[in-house]
Amino acid sequence: MPSYLTPGVYVEEVQSGARPIEGVGTAVAAFVGFAESGPFHQPTLVTNWDQYVQTFGTFTPDTYLTPAVYGYFANGGGAAYIVRIGGPAEGAEGAERGRAAETAPAAVLGGFQVSARPGTSGELSVEVADAEGENPPEDRFRLLVRQAGKVVETFEASSRKNVKGYLVTQARQSKLIQVTEQPGATPARPENQTLALAPAAAPGAGVARLDPAEYVGDATARTGFAGLEAIDEITMVAVPDLMSAYQRGDIDADGVKAVQLAVISHCEQMGDRVAVLDTPPGMNAQRVRTWRNDDAGYDSRYATVYYPWVKVFDPATGQNTLVPPSGHVAGVWARSDGERGVHKAPANEVIRGALDLEVRLSKGEQDLLNPIGVNCVRAFPGRGIRIWGARTLSSDPAWRYLNVRRLFNYLEESILLGTQWVVFEPNDDRLWSSIRRNVTAFLTEEWRRGALFGRTAEEAFYVKCDRDNNPQESIDLGQVVCEIGVAPVKPAEFVVFRLAQFSDSTSLVNE
Repeated sequence: MPSYLTPGVYVEEVQSGARPIEGVGTAVAAFVGFAESGPFHQPTLVTNWDQYVQTFGTFTPDTYLTPAVYGYFANGGGAAYIVRIGGPAEGAEGAERGRAAETAPAAVLGGFQVSARPGTSGELSVEVADAEGENPPEDRFRLLVRQAGKVVETFEASSRKNVKGYLVTQARQSKLIQVTEQPGATPARPENQTLALAPAAAPGAGVARLDPAEYVGDATARTGFAGLEAIDEITMVAVPDLMSAYQRGDIDADGVKAVQLAVISHCEQMGDRVAVLDTPPGMNAQRVRTWRNDDAGYDSRYATVYYPWVKVFDPATGQNTLVPPSGHVAGVWARSDGERGVHKAPANEVIRGALDLEVRLSKGEQDLLNPIGVNCVRAFPGRGIRIWGARTLSSDPAWRYLNVRRLFNYLEESILLGTQWVVFEPNDDRLWSSIRRNVTAFLTEEWRRGALFGRTAEEAFYVKCDRDNNPQESIDLGQVVCEIGVAPVKPAEFVVFRLAQFSDSTSLVNE
């Protein structure tokens, strides 16, 4: 208490005892895979597609990280951590520097960097020319792309960021070049000129041969999955480019299993995130059943798997291509969380950007897969392509449903962070009462939102923190024990309508 020496009126600020618990975020993804550029190994936060492109480049043939991240943001994802793997092979870095000394890998035009897209062939050059029309604005110009001397692409562009024709935005339509802002430079209208572009390296050129250790990473160096351990807000982890490494032969079937077990182990160890796994490509329903039961007999309440692959448009090739569904699925999780809440099973939801499926499953085929925890993606006439499963890979019926697992992650993390003020407080009845009051208020709000099952709050949960579970022995050890029980809502996975015939005469007799 302060000391008062002079007569007067004094105002004191005191704690009311109510310390509201705020719900944590539930939709932050982590992706591990190959990218065109950007930092290796260290997790990097991106919050939108443009930011990803500026840091890690755009679509690259035969890789799946970029399509997965694009699908994530297109389906409602809001933030993601990217871990770029596949560093340069031994000696490749020096060879790259030697080539750079002969020909600049990117042409610099007025604060922009222009380079050939990976996989392009033939001599490429770009020409800056005046914009068409009389008295065009000073920021306007034309960019002509020549391949083998012929103009194959023309862009009416601007050097101003906030206009529709901004050069970086326009160049995303190109199949031959990519344009980024030059670091440390202010975009400006480039001078009229023609510059040759160095040929782009083929996809995978100069990249070290991968093994499962590249994905697992090093906890000391904070690389791979180990680099994600220090980031608490991550709630889902996907490794889409594991399958591109498998298709190239860098990793065999045993390597795929080792990496998927590693990401499951990471999620189980952290206890606040769920793995989104993909099946290998080219499998029919029976083969997936065999793979799930024999090759990948995972049993975890912190993991899910989705099948089949989805067909999307690939700007790198200008054609439709198959990609693993994990990135798009993670985006659907985020969208469902925002629209309904983490307690809603992220299923019966349309996958935005999906044009078709690798395999169009029948009900009979899904009958083989759903009981073993393979979440199917189905195409329904007039209803689009939808996620049609919401199960984990757990054999425990209590943790069968994905939304139950994610709801508990949310509740645990929210209560953990919202009660940090308890540490070192006097361990007595007043503290226990405050804990009960704050946790009860939080769970009551979750019940009102429909996250807990029960007609009343008393049916939906209980909070016990008193002398019964805090005896003197526990107090002497410096422990406070608060027991919480909740009744989660579970999805209506099987909807059954029972229809029966009855006649008017039967009803009259019964009356």
